Amino acid sequence: MKEPLPADMFDDELCPSTLNPIRFGDKWAALVIRCLEQGPRRFSELRVPLHHVTPKVLTQSLRSLERDGLVKRTVFDEATPHVEYELTPLGRSMLHPMAAACAWAEEHWDELLDARESYEAGAGLDRAG
Repeated sequence: MKEPLPADMFDDELCPSTLNPIRFGDKWAALVIRCLEQGPRRFSELRVPLHHVTPKVLTQSLRSLERDGLVKRTVFDEATPHVEYELTPLGRSMLHPMAAACAWAEEHWDELLDARESYEAGAGLDRAG
């Protein structure tokens, strides 16, 4: 049996993923891909670490990943029907470049935080549109 996904998987204190300036697909796609790294998951399982994402937005992200061939959606028509999402081979091929991007973000964590804080404290808030 798979380990459950930890609720703090993407906690800003523990994971630099929210600082990663490199985006794979939409804003949440990389996080969804990371959640599916260990195998298929139900929507409710994905909601645990992705609790900051509304169900509607998570559904849109999953559909986008499915459309791009990165995620496969399987419907189990059993006594209790359910749906599972899993990475396709193409989706699994994203894991290595994503790991490199995450390692880079972790290495530059302090610099990224400093840059964002400086931006928000200064010129960033003075800009219109």
